[in-house]
Amino acid sequence: MKLVLFDIDGTILWTDGAGRRAMEGALVAIFGTPGPSSYRYDGKTDRQIVRDLMREDGHDDVAIDARLPTVLEEYLLRLERELSREEPQVHRLDGVLELLDALESRADRVLGLLTGNVLPGAERKLRAVGIDPGRFRIGAFGSDHEHRPALPAIALERSRVALDATFSGDRLIIVGDTPADIHCGRDVGARAIAVATGHYSVDDLSAHGPAAVFADLRDTAAVMQAIDDA
Repeated sequence: MKLVLFDIDGTILWTDGAGRRAMEGALVAIFGTPGPSSYRYDGKTDRQIVRDLMREDGHDDVAIDARLPTVLEEYLLRLERELSREEPQVHRLDGVLELLDALESRADRVLGLLTGNVLPGAERKLRAVGIDPGRFRIGAFGSDHEHRPALPAIALERSRVALDATFSGDRLIIVGDTPADIHCGRDVGARAIAVATGHYSVDDLSAHGPAAVFADLRDTAAVMQAIDDA
């Protein structure tokens, strides 16, 4: 049996900047600044994004910790509005539904999420593109830990409790679109399947040594085979 954990942004779906706009608006509302515009959000957890940006703007960790819950509450309110707007092209990425269906049809595969989104944000984004969050039996989120490399171990522990099954690290597959997705599970022995549907190219991702890399997830059979072989 294998536990297959999906990243969300750039892997399952594309929000056309809705998440960034919501976070920047929340930071302006609570801290008075969105932080540096050059900062890259991809591969980071929501909490890490807030801390990194506000440190760059000169705030210390005491001030950041005091306001972090309020920032995330404001972010979720703004995210809901951003996702419901007609203008942004929020959409599910090609091949995702077919791959989820194929994995669910296998008794020896368990679907899950590993994402930097806080849990409510993850659920909002999935619902916005017509995916039921309940399809994913296991999850580890940015609300569980600020640092992405801590999330695979959390997912493994949750699978032990929820499924009464113990997965060794090499039975954990992480599907994602950034180098952070590739590297985050290495301490537990996880394998990574990379997909170049975010801001990184196939060559960019290949340089980080995933078990396999795809331009997109449209070839269901090939991705399923890569998961089998990983």
